[in-house]
Amino acid sequence: MGNRPIKKWRSGNIEVAVWSNEKEFNGGLVEFKTISLSRSYKKKDEEIWRNEVINLRRGDIPKIMVVLQKAQEELLLNQEQAEEEGGE
Repeated sequence: MGNRPIKKWRSGNIEVAVWSNEKEFNGGLVEFKTISLSRSYKKKDEEIWRNEVINLRRGDIPKIMVVLQKAQEELLLNQEQAEEEGGE
């Protein structure tokens, strides 16, 4: 199946790729899919692009969505509260 993703999406420096994998199971090959979530960046005063990657399984996606939503709510609610109190 190769080492190329079957599908990719990018938003700015964030990319998600879907990968097809095979595993031997009960004497045969079984296909399963995983995703990789990556963030590209340059460190200050460097010209080298770096890449952080997290490899995930299908069951991880809903959990990630929930915790990211909670983090976003926290950041937005705190920002609104700071603005109401005369900050930011």
